[in-house]
Amino acid sequence: QVQLVESGGGLVQAGGSLRLSCAASGRTFSSYAMGWFRQAPGKEREFVAAISWSGGSTYYADSVKCRFTISREYAKNTVYLQMNSLKPEDTAVYYCAADRLDYGLGKDPRDFGSWGQGTQVTVSS
Repeated sequence: QVQLVESGGGLVQAGGSLRLSCAASGRTFSSYAMGWFRQAPGKEREFVAAISWSGGSTYYADSVKCRFTISREYAKNTVYLQMNSLKPEDTAVYYCAADRLDYGLGKDPRDFGSWGQGTQVTVSS
C-alpha cells in the first residue's frame, strides 16, 4: 500500500504560480503512474494531470494544458505539479494519487486508487 503526502498549497493571486509536491512511500516509486486531481467546493473531484511510471508520458485536463506541468523525481520518490498563470477557477483541494497497477501509463483516471490527504490551493482575483 502506498502512502502519499502532499505539500505546497497556499494562497496566491491570479496570474501567480505554485508548485505542489507529493512524497510517496510504501511501494516502489518507479513502478507506477502518478496523478493529480482536484476538488472545488460543491463539485466532483476532477482529473488534472498524470505521468506514466517511466515519466515518458504525461496527460493533462484541457483546462490546465499549457499552464500546469507534472513531473517526477525518482531519487526523492516525489511527484510535482508546477502551476503557472493561476486563475480563480483553479481554487480547489488538490490530491495526488497512485495508479493501482504497476507499469501503467496513467492515461485513464479510473486507474488511480490511492490518495493523499490533499492540499488547499486558493487563487484570489
